[in-house]
Amino acid sequence: MMRSKADEEEYWHSSKFKAFTFEDEDDELSRLKESKQAVNSIRQLVEEDDDDDDDDTEKVSWSGEPVGSISWSIKEMAGSNQKIDREPAFPRIPTEPSTLNKSHSGLSLSSLFRGKAKSENFQSFSDAFSDSVRIYAPELRKPKSEYKDYVCDWSPEETVQRLLQGKAVSLEKFRSLQDKLLLLDFAVAAHDGNVITAVLIYLKRSLRKEVLFRELQSRQTALRHFIHYLTESREQKLLLELLRALGRTEDMALLQYKEHLSITDENNKRDFLKSCLSLPFSAEDSAHVQDHYTLLERQIIVEVRNPFRSGLHWSTGCLMLRSCCQAADRQAERGGKVEIYQRFPRKASILNMPLITTLYYCCFYHYGEPEGTFSSPLNVRRTFKISEKQYFVTALAARAKLKAWSDVDALFTGRNWLGFTRKKSPLSFHRVVDVLQRNSAPTQVLQDYVALIDDAELRISLAQKLKCHDIVISTFRDMKDRQMLVAYRGKVEPGSAPERKIDDLLNNQQIRWKN
Repeated sequence: MMRSKADEEEYWHSSKFKAFTFEDEDDELSRLKESKQAVNSIRQLVEEDDDDDDDDTEKVSWSGEPVGSISWSIKEMAGSNQKIDREPAFPRIPTEPSTLNKSHSGLSLSSLFRGKAKSENFQSFSDAFSDSVRIYAPELRKPKSEYKDYVCDWSPEETVQRLLQGKAVSLEKFRSLQDKLLLLDFAVAAHDGNVITAVLIYLKRSLRKEVLFRELQSRQTALRHFIHYLTESREQKLLLELLRALGRTEDMALLQYKEHLSITDENNKRDFLKSCLSLPFSAEDSAHVQDHYTLLERQIIVEVRNPFRSGLHWSTGCLMLRSCCQAADRQAERGGKVEIYQRFPRKASILNMPLITTLYYCCFYHYGEPEGTFSSPLNVRRTFKISEKQYFVTALAARAKLKAWSDVDALFTGRNWLGFTRKKSPLSFHRVVDVLQRNSAPTQVLQDYVALIDDAELRISLAQKLKCHDIVISTFRDMKDRQMLVAYRGKVEPGSAPERKIDDLLNNQQIRWKN
């Protein structure tokens, strides 16, 4: 049969297949829907047949070929071989005999056309097939725009912006030195410490130390963040190398000096401090380190048996000090033969104490020792160049605590150029009175120092507070204030010595009162 030209063009340009798109519905599902529509329409038109003999019914497959025929068997065998040879693109939909087998389901195409299948059987078949399609149908791929956050093609500036927004990014893609430095510069320009630190951690891991140190020299902001990060993370070794590379020798020395805080044994700490004396400190810092080493060595000598109390030579004493492990003050306290340790037991060891605490300790327990011993307060004052006022206040507090009032009085005794003794103090006398009062000094001791206060009003106020009546009466007499003296007479006890003294002054005709 000859076709027309239009029919031939339509035949060659037409196709029963159409291009696949994500928007199209699944072919099998659409066929099932079309089949259901066809069956429903046919069931309304076809009359029900009275013949119930299913053996005479011809079974056909979905393709229209009789089940059991040669062509049907060949297609089934070819389909099964293809499924075994190649990996299936989608999960296989299980077809169990309970749902598709004739003997159990009672379903066939002819029965559908004849209207013999029960409505519930057909509904269960369609539901089972639709459920299998819904369960095993693969998810469609998401649009590429949704995966944009995980694409590693961001520029250094965009990467920093994403870090500022708290989004996860990978810095491993920046492999060249130029990209890494651009990343660091953009982080610094963003003025965010967390972003700068994150970039510096990546550069620390991916760059050689020499290259990183060299580039940080011209970026002071990033350098400060990096030093702070190394300090907080306790990477002392790398921090020392950085400071040495930058030429900051004083900072390097101070950082190394701080390691003494982690040493617990006093002998090891003393040896470490001795090794720090050669570090390049500044002049002021070097003096502090020297004092620290000398103080710790002095404390060990005081705490350990002191060979110099026996008059031994320095070299011999040092050898004995290193070989002797007996504690001098600790042993004296345990022995119970020294009275001061019985009255005032030591609350702590003197080791690793500050300088003023050490001076107070020596003034408290070793005040009367000669200046040649290391535990003498005068030796400590001379060695560490303690000022007169600081030594005076410390010694006054220690001796007042012990209620050694003769030692307190000796602190104030001095001689003028004529050889006369008089009381002088580098501390104002009203502060001296406060110290003595806190240590429960007797009234007789207090009034000796209240009388030395220059300000009359302050002297009267303290004398009245401390009930130093003689000081108050003498001050009013010197001021020639009769009215104040009469008013004060009413505050003392009747018949007491202060009252009799006031009466004698009021009856004295030689005093010329101003009121």
